[in-house]
Amino acid sequence: MSRLLLRCLLLCCLASCLTMLAGCPKSASKGTALDEVQYAYSAAIRWGDFEGAWNLVDPKYRDKHPLSDIDFSRYKQVQISGYREKGMEIQPSGTVMRDIEIGVINRNTLAERTVRYRENWRYDEESKTWRLDGGLPDLWQGE
Repeated sequence: MSRLLLRCLLLCCLASCLTMLAGCPKSASKGTALDEVQYAYSAAIRWGDFEGAWNLVDPKYRDKHPLSDIDFSRYKQVQISGYREKGMEIQPSGTVMRDIEIGVINRNTLAERTVRYRENWRYDEESKTWRLDGGLPDLWQGE
């Protein structure tokens, strides 16, 4: 019961954050908008809301690389213990690369490991939002 309540509370908080992001004034700088969407994305990952994080991935990428229910069920096998930015670089094209270190605990074995991951954020002029180019982190690399 408490686990269900925690998930509902998390989803409400995430929905509230996304609603606030959608309602941001147009005068907000691209940098501020990037910070906000990266925060929402990292919070979704930290709390295990991979479906919510998937919604922040570029729709063109999602169409070309759809995730099935089985793919999402794999993410339910892990618990995220940490999500740390290790560096950020702005490319001449305007995209932003972020190096991330994620702590991952296998729920079945309780073994913890660290995964490095690179995010590539691109500003979409049409929708006036930042989108993650590429999919969710591969938490099983090297297995």
